Amino acid sequence: MGKATGANGQPPSGILDLKTALELFGLAGGLNSAMDLDFLLQKLGAAAEQLLDSEASAVLLVTDDKKRLFFKSATGAKASAVKALTVPIGSGICGWVAQQRKPEVVNDTRKDPRFAAEFDKASGYVTRSVIAVPMEFRGELVGVLEVLNRRRGSYTPDDVALLSSLASFASAAVANTRTIADQKNFFSHIMELLCLAAETTRPGMEGHSMRSARLACAIGRSLDMDDFDYRMLYYAGLLHDVGYVAFNSPETLAEMGVLKPVEELHPTLSVKLLEGIRMIDGALPMILHHHERYDGQGFPDRLAGEQIPLGARVLSLVEGVEELRMVGLRGHDLYAKAFQEVKDAAGRSFDPKVVEAFLGLIKVQTTAW
Repeated sequence: MGKATGANGQPPSGILDLKTALELFGLAGGLNSAMDLDFLLQKLGAAAEQLLDSEASAVLLVTDDKKRLFFKSATGAKASAVKALTVPIGSGICGWVAQQRKPEVVNDTRKDPRFAAEFDKASGYVTRSVIAVPMEFRGELVGVLEVLNRRRGSYTPDDVALLSSLASFASAAVANTRTIADQKNFFSHIMELLCLAAETTRPGMEGHSMRSARLACAIGRSLDMDDFDYRMLYYAGLLHDVGYVAFNSPETLAEMGVLKPVEELHPTLSVKLLEGIRMIDGALPMILHHHERYDGQGFPDRLAGEQIPLGARVLSLVEGVEELRMVGLRGHDLYAKAFQEVKDAAGRSFDPKVVEAFLGLIKVQTTAW
């Protein structure tokens, strides 16, 4: 049986050859794993050009007021010139596609009255042919994907089916990326509120959380922590004292089975309050053990040496420096006292390699702490 073909030797509409199908599935996997929206859309545009043998492409997203499209991504020789422009929904070919939510093929823009020639005038690009498809996710218009100037032949219904499939993958990826960004924004604000709440529980705590995270991360970088541990150390630096919030809440203490709050309980209470937030799971051991001592005389579990998580050993030293600040030391006095006390406590309160990293850091970068 012979291989069915359509216009330009391509498979009939709705049928993808194996090579194209594999490229499409491979791209879909890449889109679903991409976290950065700009990178995702550049990848999408390049793939659309390649699959449709075209000169340029653009992804236009809907503005918040749902009245216009803006160029989020554009490729081709004059791409930068159009990125500052917007398209009213209903105007031009892309605006028509957005309004009608239907694909459109124009193989000769000179013969289509909808073609918005002002974009060519603004960019210096000459658009001969256009294929544009709507990007929708769960019934909501996300934007429009367009490809320009097929190098050989004309755009066909087969191309519409292919580009529509690509737009479907991309729409879901754009929506997911936005959701992730919203979640991160929400999470960062919640962390700020938790830090603020913790800092109001004790005198001298103003700014303690951010200073702790900054110094801990500087030490972590000196120790060549891997990316995951470094990120968890940042969260631990911000949230290690949030347990103090529970000290003023008898209901919370009762739920945790605590009759009377004491200093030694605050790491455990911090962990109890933060349990269940999967994004910071790796920070919890650092928070729980940030008052352990290298010689095993700390709390809550009297761990010693490398039994203590590295992030907790870093935070232990940071807490020591912060305690000096809380008693009123500033500037050179704080620098000199911290340098001497940390150095003297190596092998007892603090891990010697963490001490070494800290001392090396403050010799060259006193602003980091």
